[in-house]
Amino acid sequence: MTVTRFAPSPTGFLHVGNLRTALFNFLIARKGGGQFILRLDDTDPERSRPEYADAIKEDLEWLGLTWDRVETQSSRLDRYAAAADKLRAMGRLYECFETPVELDLKRKKQLNMGKPPVYDRAALRLDEAEKAALRAERGGYWRFRLDHERIKWTDGILGDISIDAASVSDPVLIRADGQVLYTIASVVDDTEMGITHVVRGSDHVTNTATQIQIITALGGRLPSFSHHSLLTGPQGEALSKRLGTLALRDLRAQGIEPMALLSHLARLGSSDPAVLFGSLDELIAGFDLSHFGAVPTKFDVADLRPLTAKYVSRLSVEEMAPTLARIGVPDDLAPAFWEAVHENVMTREAVAEWWALCRDGAASSIAPEDAEFVATALAMLPEPPFDTTTWGTWTKAVKATTGRKGRGLFMPLRKALTGIEHGPDMGRLLPLLQKLPTRS
Repeated sequence: MTVTRFAPSPTGFLHVGNLRTALFNFLIARKGGGQFILRLDDTDPERSRPEYADAIKEDLEWLGLTWDRVETQSSRLDRYAAAADKLRAMGRLYECFETPVELDLKRKKQLNMGKPPVYDRAALRLDEAEKAALRAERGGYWRFRLDHERIKWTDGILGDISIDAASVSDPVLIRADGQVLYTIASVVDDTEMGITHVVRGSDHVTNTATQIQIITALGGRLPSFSHHSLLTGPQGEALSKRLGTLALRDLRAQGIEPMALLSHLARLGSSDPAVLFGSLDELIAGFDLSHFGAVPTKFDVADLRPLTAKYVSRLSVEEMAPTLARIGVPDDLAPAFWEAVHENVMTREAVAEWWALCRDGAASSIAPEDAEFVATALAMLPEPPFDTTTWGTWTKAVKATTGRKGRGLFMPLRKALTGIEHGPDMGRLLPLLQKLPTRS
């Protein structure tokens, strides 16, 4: 059975970069008829917050990315401790004592000598007396000893990968304060939870190489690994610099539709054409991870606005009913009103502007050279109530009387009635206008 997971840290709000990883894992699980696990990486007690965990769930629920179960890493510390003990017994986990300053000096020295900045395993040369002396003055942290060999796997997106373990520092698994780090926690969880597919950003490729050795050392089964490209801004800039505007809750507040966002991310960076899907089922059926590439992918929030407008325009009056009721559209007018304005709204909430126009009227916008024409035309406007034929009958009569036609006929009348140059079909809108300009 296909089992995937999304493992965010509850230390902040989800943004589009997080969402891409969550979406891919969700789609793979659902397409494979398997399970999608929400796993909160909350082992950092200082930065993890319950309110962020709640916000993550809220954002995923807004998008319809439902999970089969929730796991928290903070409740599994005993499992990580057991794995660490096993690795110690195997001689694969060793204690180190260098301070951050000492490590930085080592890296700079290696770089100056033209060598890769890889940890030199100095801690392995310490005897027990030296270790005891260092423990007395500072806390020790723990590294996994890599086998210096090539680590190979076939990536679901990147293809064949080969990394020389000798070019990578032995990863730190446990900090001096005892905090378990992502590298081992993720391995233990993936192994014990039966994760079959791990999909994450390409910045995790080196992590994957080291985790493959840890999984193997612990006797686990390797999942299928895939690393998607990282998102950048529209000019190729690092997306991290713009995340303040790309939090999912901010996009939601702007009226972006979930299916517009999901449709965009489900095709962005792939060889498949962009499509606005109508449902999650359609999106799942049309998803193929192998169609994605490794090149950094540009994301522009502006691309979500026309998709949102298109999605909203396709909604039925029944689907819009809660919004229409909230802004005060009477039930008997709702079908005609939505039919009139549905192609002219950018978001659900923007429909309120059109209802305000219908309910309250608008300040006429009449050019001086059109004033006499508009006065003549308004005097010819029949008394309400109007129907969908009124606009056509009226403008035909005005044309015959004034000789005006085309834009010169229709634009001044639209501006006189609505105050704007563009908008819904006037044949449908006119019967909804409850306040009209004063006739001379």
